[in-house]
Amino acid sequence: MDCIFCKIRDREIPKEFTYEDKDLMVFPDIHPIKPIHLLVVPKEHIEDFLELNDAKLLSGIKNMIDKMVKDNKLDKKGYRISVNGGGAQVINHLHFHVMGPIKSTEM
Repeated sequence: MDCIFCKIRDREIPKEFTYEDKDLMVFPDIHPIKPIHLLVVPKEHIEDFLELNDAKLLSGIKNMIDKMVKDNKLDKKGYRISVNGGGAQVINHLHFHVMGPIKSTEM
């Protein structure tokens, strides 16, 4: 497989993780658009959000996003969570962007 996130998962590409467990990895985006721009990536290769059928994994992703927002104090500064799919993603491996701070005037 020629997936950059799978190569990161398999340690073929070095990456410093913000967080890692058996299901998820979190690391900074290499092209951040905000001072905090983290990627929350399931280790399992899932190409698109519509293919995410594991309720436990979805719950784990939600909990991790909550943790990243709170750990980075974005809950008081504004944040955006985004996921691309249906061909809009640059890397065809499900991942969530957690970005901030974001002001309401940037919406």
